[in-house]
Amino acid sequence: MVTIRADEISDIIRERIEQYNREVNIVNTGTVLQVGDGIARIHGLDEVMAGELVEFEEGTIGIALNLESNNVGVVLMGDGLLIQERSFVKATGRIAQIPVSEAYLGRVVNALAKPIDGRGEISAFEFRLIESAAPGIISRRSIYEPLQIGLIAIDSMIPIGRGQRELIIGDRQTGKTAVATDTILNQQGQNVICVYVAIEQKTSSVAQVVTTLQERGAMEYTIVVAETADSPATLQYLAPYTGAALAEYFMYRERHTLIIYDDLSKQAQAYCQMSLLLRRPPGREAYPGDVFYLHSCLLERAAKLSSSLGEGRMTALPIVETQSGDVSAYIPTNVISITDGQIFLSTDLFNFGIRPAINVGISVSRVGSAAQIKAMKQVAGKLKLELAQFTELEAFAQFASDLDKATQNQLTRGQRLRELLKQSQSAPLTVAEQIMTIYTGANGYLDSLEVGQVRKFLVELRIYLKTNKPQFQEIISSAKKFTEEAEALLKEAIQEQMDRFILQEQA
Repeated sequence: MVTIRADEISDIIRERIEQYNREVNIVNTGTVLQVGDGIARIHGLDEVMAGELVEFEEGTIGIALNLESNNVGVVLMGDGLLIQERSFVKATGRIAQIPVSEAYLGRVVNALAKPIDGRGEISAFEFRLIESAAPGIISRRSIYEPLQIGLIAIDSMIPIGRGQRELIIGDRQTGKTAVATDTILNQQGQNVICVYVAIEQKTSSVAQVVTTLQERGAMEYTIVVAETADSPATLQYLAPYTGAALAEYFMYRERHTLIIYDDLSKQAQAYCQMSLLLRRPPGREAYPGDVFYLHSCLLERAAKLSSSLGEGRMTALPIVETQSGDVSAYIPTNVISITDGQIFLSTDLFNFGIRPAINVGISVSRVGSAAQIKAMKQVAGKLKLELAQFTELEAFAQFASDLDKATQNQLTRGQRLRELLKQSQSAPLTVAEQIMTIYTGANGYLDSLEVGQVRKFLVELRIYLKTNKPQFQEIISSAKKFTEEAEALLKEAIQEQMDRFILQEQA
C-alpha cells in the first residue's frame, strides 16, 4: 500500500497553481451550410471581418466577402472539392495577404503567390495585404520621368511617364499583349521591376510570353502572376491584387516597377460571376454595382511617390478588350475614366498591315510631353499633327481625280511617316534610334524613296549610324537634347547612307 504524505500533495498543488496559465484562446468558428462553384455559405463566424481569411476543416483557405445577418459568404482560394456540408470552419484573424520578397524575381506564381514554374518554393519572410490603400495626394508628386516603351508610335506621340496609368485597349488579336511584352523587353538595363499579370488566358499563351521573356533575358527582372482559363473565378479575381502587392513591395523600397494587367475585362467577368453566385444584385450589363470601385482601387495604387517616401514609382498598363471596337461599353468607359490616357489598337489598321496597329487619332496620354526627354520633344513635336492631316487628306484623295503638287507632296510624306512607325514584334528601339528615324522621315529625306524601300533603308541607317557615328548615341544619352552637333552627325550619316543605298538598289 502506497502512502502519500500531506506535504507532497501541497507541493504538487502549489506547483500546478504557479504553472497555471490564464490565457484563453477564443476561436471564431462556424459550419458549412452550402458549398459549390467556388462559393461557400457559413453559419456562425459572428466576429469575422470583411476580407478575413478563413480555414476549412480539410485545409482550404477562403476569404469572407459577404457578411449577412444569418450567414457569411466565403469565396474559396482553391477548388474546395473535399469540403463537405456541416464541416468545421475557423476564422484566422488575418486579412487576405501574400508573402513578398526579392526571391520572386524571375518566377511564375499563381494568385496565392505560390510558384507554378516547377522550380521549388520561394523564400519570403514578409507579408503584404493584397488589398491595401492607395497613396494619398500628399504622398504623390507629379510625373516627369519617361518610361521608354521602345515603340516609336508611343514614345513620340503618346508618351508614358513613370508612375502613370495608361490603358491599352482594342479588340482581340490586335497586338495588345505584344505591346505589353515589348515594353517589358525594353526595360532591360533600366532598373525597372516588371510584373506581368495574366488573367483567364490560354496556358499556351502565357507559356509563350514567359518563353519570349526568358530568351531575351527579361525574366531576370520580371515576375509573372498567372491564372489561366481553367482557374476558378475567385483566383482570376484575386490575381491583379496579388500582382499589385508584389509591385508595391518594390515601389516602397524606392524602386521603379511596371505592372501589366492582361486583361481587366476578364477580371471584371470573373468578379461578375463571383458576385452573382454570392447573390449580390446585378447592375448594368449584369455587372455588380461596385465593379467601378473594384478597378479604381486597383489602378489608384499606381503612383509616383513623393521625395519624403523615396520617390518609388509604380506604372500601370491595364489592358481591356473591346467587342467590335466599342469603347463605349461599360468596362472600357470605366477604365478609361480611371486611367491617364489610352492607347487604342485598331482591327482595321492591323488587317491593313500597320503594326503596331495604334490609332493615333483617338489615342492620348494625359501626361503628355512631361514624360519625354527634350530631344524627343524637339524632333517629334509636329509628327502627330502631320499624321492626322495625312489621314484626312488620304480619305479626301480617294474622291479627287486631280490633286495639286502641295497635296501630292503631303500625301507622299504621310505615307512614309506611316511606314516608319511600323515595327516588328519583340524589336524595341532605343531613344536615339527613334529620334534618328523620326528626324529622317519628318524632314523629307525618305520622300525620294519608294514606300517599300523605307523600312529597309531605316534598318541599314541605324546600323550605319551605330557603327560609324557612335557619338550621336552618346550625345542623346548624356545631354538628353538634340544638339547642333548631333543634328550635323545625323545629316552626314543620312546623306552617306542614302548614296550607298541608291547605288545598291541600282546594282
